[in-house]
Amino acid sequence: MFKNFFLALLPLLATSPAWPQAPDPQLLAEINKIKAIDNHSHPPKLVSPGEKDDDFDALPCDPLEPTVPTTVSRPDNPQYIAAWKALYGYKYDDASPEHVKELLETKKKVMAEQGDNFLTWVLDQLGIETELANRVAMGRGLKVPRFQWVPFDDALLLPLKNSDMGSDSPDRVFFYMRETHLLRRYLDDLKLEALPANLKDYTAKVITALLEKQKREGAVAIKFEAAYLRSLDFGPSEPAELVQRIYFHYAKEGVPPKADYIRLQNYLFRYIAREAGRLGLPIHIHTGGGCGSYFMLSGSNPVLLESVLNDPALRKTNFVLIHGGAGAFTKNTSYLLMKPNVYTDFSEQTWLIPTRALSQVIREWLEWYPEKVMFGTDLYPNTPEINWEEIGWQTTQSGRETLAIALTGMMEDKEISRERAVELAHMVLHDNAAKLYGWMR
Repeated sequence: MFKNFFLALLPLLATSPAWPQAPDPQLLAEINKIKAIDNHSHPPKLVSPGEKDDDFDALPCDPLEPTVPTTVSRPDNPQYIAAWKALYGYKYDDASPEHVKELLETKKKVMAEQGDNFLTWVLDQLGIETELANRVAMGRGLKVPRFQWVPFDDALLLPLKNSDMGSDSPDRVFFYMRETHLLRRYLDDLKLEALPANLKDYTAKVITALLEKQKREGAVAIKFEAAYLRSLDFGPSEPAELVQRIYFHYAKEGVPPKADYIRLQNYLFRYIAREAGRLGLPIHIHTGGGCGSYFMLSGSNPVLLESVLNDPALRKTNFVLIHGGAGAFTKNTSYLLMKPNVYTDFSEQTWLIPTRALSQVIREWLEWYPEKVMFGTDLYPNTPEINWEEIGWQTTQSGRETLAIALTGMMEDKEISRERAVELAHMVLHDNAAKLYGWMR
């Protein structure tokens, strides 16, 4: 019986459509003309000699125990030589020391010629109209409207002593230390010498005050990297009176039990989400794989956010599942896009996953809810040879080609017309983000 069933399947398997190996050339050419909105990035500011930029990420990965990069992001990826050619007129097909030395001199010359316009010049080369900059604070060269600010607000979840919270791994010891320092910076910005004595004052005088300040100073969304610190399970919802005693007791002294602290964080996250919705600030939240060999993948599944995404009190808050559950949970993301206030992007995946494999992920999303899918690079500062601009070039090229392959497959399978493919490309690369952030003309 099973043999006969298998034999009956063979004709279907033989005729099932294969994934395209390459994009339709005409479609790719059209896609390459679209000026994109980069939904997620970590661009550096311009620095003076001896100055350090420590604001491009609240939780930088560089100090962690080194891990081997994926094949796509290794320095020998030929796309980086292609990036040098496109950006700096590199004349060689290799990365020999003498040729790379010449490249670095060319970089210095271009940066000197461009001056404070250098960061905008890079966006022009990448075909990016607007870049959402995930940074603690903006800085020199990150000019509006080309760069739009997305500040980090995990520190607002962590008003108490964090010594027990970081005990899960060496990475978390470092990350909680960073968040403790960031909350102190935010309190200084608000001219508060100490934490308010009770939860009501903390939410009003710190959380609401900071979110309103960030909005006034140009924030277009706020970012959470909570999966680096804890599980994304923020449920169930609890009334303030059930958690206020935790804050009241441990804000004065002592280290809260981990279970109690998690309950307080869950309450604070929902409070922040409601306030963000009131202010029109979408919440960006990291989902899927992250850096560091101790990263806890099981806690980064976007499905863990369901209690938040299904909370009727939060339906006026838009949530963006940054990275779309990269690597492990992309199919879960497809279903979550059904929720009216949920969006995603494919940032990070463009330098983690080969282009053809990623095209399958994007195609599935487009076959579910194409209005909810956005482009992103997740570019970040790196080495002098392969820095944020080379990573930006690689991820932008990969993102465009990936999108073209996905749409080519949909055209070949008669799911969409060529005209619809072009329309979807504009939506993913630009229009979906423009609508979400209120920039659509």
